[in-house]
Amino acid sequence: MSIARSPIITVMTKAARRAARGLIHDFREVEQLQVSVKGTNDFVSEADLRAEKVIKEELMHARPKFGYLMEESGEMQGEENEYRWVVDPIDGTNNFLHAIPYFCISIAQEKRKYDGTWEVVAGLIYDPIHDDLFACERGNGAFHNDRRMAVSKRSDIQNSLFVTAAARYGRDGNAEALRLHNRVAERTLGVRTMGATALDLAYVAAGRFDGAWYKSFRHWDIAAGILMVKEAGGVVTQIGGDSNLDAARSLVAANERIHQNLDALLRENC
Repeated sequence: MSIARSPIITVMTKAARRAARGLIHDFREVEQLQVSVKGTNDFVSEADLRAEKVIKEELMHARPKFGYLMEESGEMQGEENEYRWVVDPIDGTNNFLHAIPYFCISIAQEKRKYDGTWEVVAGLIYDPIHDDLFACERGNGAFHNDRRMAVSKRSDIQNSLFVTAAARYGRDGNAEALRLHNRVAERTLGVRTMGATALDLAYVAAGRFDGAWYKSFRHWDIAAGILMVKEAGGVVTQIGGDSNLDAARSLVAANERIHQNLDALLRENC
């Protein structure tokens, strides 16, 4: 069975594509959207709320007993406590609100482990503007528009291109984020700050970026992307090499050789 015909990927794809129709319309009329402030440099628009509602409706119709962890609605326990959905209706909201076509829908399915923690078993990241659909299932690989993906094969960090989150003035850790950005940029081909963590990780899985690192994120930003990079042959750990990503506060993702070098560079003089 190809991943495109997998029942769970089919469910997630249907939800994402239905929500995407509204997002594309809203993106073209972005100046008309009502926007609320959640925090410093943190916004939610009508488009986020509508997309999340559509995704939840589709997922609930297909799997009515699952729980949810959603960026805008929060956590909801399901009748069936073994599985839950993790949803970010628009990862890259600031890009979306500025009509910059780098944002995505991210959906992950998680299964509860024996110790009560969760592990991602399937993930989907969809860029509606470019109709780029990235999907993965544990043990079945990662795919871009139904073609198998693989992380970059580059081994020379000096000629590698990386992506990370932009440092934000006024937030804790801003000075350190700038130091890490500059340190990596000085010794590599360059560092991009694109503004959508989930889509960044999909690009790492597809070999478009050679690696990524983050010091600040929410679970819905990374849930699908972590599995996607791993299923594409990559390595994902915390900075320092810890492979336990439950409640992780940092993240490094790349192919095996680049991962070692990038992690060492991030830890240099720490």
